[in-house]
This record gives sequence, C-alpha cells and structure tokens, in this order.
Amino acid sequence: MWTDFTYQAAPMRVTFGPGRSRQLADEIDALGLGRALVLSTPDQEPLAQRIAAALGSRSAGVYPKARMHVPIETAHGARQAAQDRGADACVAVGGGSTIGLGKAIALTHGLPIVAVPTTYAGSEMTPIWGLTEGGVKRTGRDQAVLPRSVVYDPELTLTLPIDLSVASAINALAHAVEGLYAPDASPIVSLMATDGARAIVEALPRLAADGTDITARSRTLYGSWLCGAVLGATTMSLHHKLCHVLGGSFDLPHAQVHTIVLPHVVAFNAPASAGMRSALQEVLCADDPASALWELARSLGAPTALADIGMQERDLPAVVDAVLREPYANPRSPNADDLRSLLTRAQRGQRPQP
Repeated sequence: MWTDFTYQAAPMRVTFGPGRSRQLADEIDALGLGRALVLSTPDQEPLAQRIAAALGSRSAGVYPKARMHVPIETAHGARQAAQDRGADACVAVGGGSTIGLGKAIALTHGLPIVAVPTTYAGSEMTPIWGLTEGGVKRTGRDQAVLPRSVVYDPELTLTLPIDLSVASAINALAHAVEGLYAPDASPIVSLMATDGARAIVEALPRLAADGTDITARSRTLYGSWLCGAVLGATTMSLHHKLCHVLGGSFDLPHAQVHTIVLPHVVAFNAPASAGMRSALQEVLCADDPASALWELARSLGAPTALADIGMQERDLPAVVDAVLREPYANPRSPNADDLRSLLTRAQRGQRPQP
C-alpha cells in the first residue's frame, strides 16, 4: 500500500503517431526555435539529410558522427559544429547514441533538444547524460539535458533490423524493471513500469515475426516511452551500473549488454524485491520472471552470452572491481563473489540463478 511518495513529471512535450516526423517543422515553430543542427550516426545520415531537407531554412545542417557511449571527442566536435553553424537547437534523430550526443551539447551549450527516436532505447525521456573518456563512462543527471519535445513516429522504426529491434526493446524493458525496485519508486512509476513492460512483452513476438507490422512497432514504441519515463523518474541501480561498466570500458553494444545482463540481475534482486517479482510474474505470466526473461530473449534470437558480443572472461574481475568501487542503490547488496557469479553466468549464457 502506497501511503507516502514523491513523483515529479518531466517537463516536455510528446507527440506520437505514424507519420509524425513529417510535421517536425511545425514542432520547431511551436517551440519558438530557429535553426536546428540535425544529429545522427553515420549509418542514419540519409534519414538525417531527409529531415534536414524537410526543415528547410530551419536546418543548420547535419552532424552525422554520433557514436555509442558518447566519446568525449565526438561531443567536442558536435558542440563546435553547433556553434560554428549558428544553431539554437538540435534535432537528434536516432537511438541512445544520437540522443546522448544531443544531451552532451545541451549540457554545456544549453541548446534545446528535439528528439526523434528511431529505436526503443528510451534515452529521450531521461535527464541522464553519459560521456566516455579514457575508456571510462561517466554518467550524471541534469534537467538541462531533457529534450523539450519528443516526436515518436513508429514508421521510423520500420528499418530497424529485427535483431536490433529485439535488443533495443529488451533494453527498454530493463528500465521498467529497475524502476520497480528503485528506492524512489512510487505508485505512478510502478504503473508506468508495469504497463510499459506489458506493452513490450506482448508486442515483441509479433514484431519479431513481422518487422513491417506497424501496430506491433507502435505498441513497442509506446512501451519504450513509458519505460524510458520510468528510468528518468527513478534512481539507477545494479543493472545499469553493470551495463555502464561493461559498455563504457569494453565498448560493447549497449542494447545487447542490457539484454544479456537483465535476467541475471532480476534473479539476484528477486528475493529482496517482492514488488518487482510480483509485477513481472503478472506481466510475463511466469512464476520465475528471471528465467522467463532469459527464455524470451532466446526465443526471439537475442544474444544471451556476453562472450557472443565480444567480452572476454579474463576481464570480468575488472568489472567486479569497478562496480564495487562506487556505491549505488540496490535492494540487495552484492559482494565480490555475488558479482563474479552473476557475471560468469551472463558471460557464458547460462540460465540465471538467485
């Protein structure tokens, strides 16, 4: 029973629906912005160029150099490009890498962001920024990096390959899971987490069977929106700590790391979080939510072993040391042996155990 809690809503505008990205110029005008630098990864430069062309005089050009984990050098280059081109805003077209780059510009230059997600990462809904320098990923929270507007267009996810769609969606699911056991959870957060997780779990098998199913794409994107909002409203815990160390220090693919690690963290935390366990039991229709998540990933062809995405088992002790070095919130405090066991099972793709 919730009797005492705090919840703060994110101050942003959200538009959702197929074709919404074609109204981006109107969104720029509605926000009172002038010229926006369009950000993307190299792979998504053609889409960014189309969006820049549609913006016409509202475009300050394209900066197509976003990378995973936002290397500090990439952030410096983007900040300079925005300044040189006289941009007063950024349009971040893509997933967490591109939106993270927009946040890096907002953090130091104060330029507002209009986020146009093409994946299910959920970064657009959070005040969390990350920068990687010298192989170490630093993260923080600052309301200045929250997008002013988020334009969700499920049509833009149609070109996201099935394997990346699955990993990206399970990454979003991880946001909801962590929100369910966060120390600052609330009934509002739990409602969003449960509904977002349910939307993804129900839609993902349909999406994996037919990547052109726009209804499944829309439902998954809706779920990722809610899951991202959960992450933005709560404190990150063990799951994200592990994933940030693995991704930032070893340059592993972000969504796949979350997909692999999630069932093992759920198994570890389940004995200490009855609320998370019962919510996931309901969503997954399973008594053992950790195994159900692991089976879901396997059934959809997602990776289940860190070894399969480039991690070396000899490097796991360094991960354990890094995770233990800085405190973080978690319902159950792991020691070095706990982390070694959890990471070894994740490294080898074994079924999760408490």
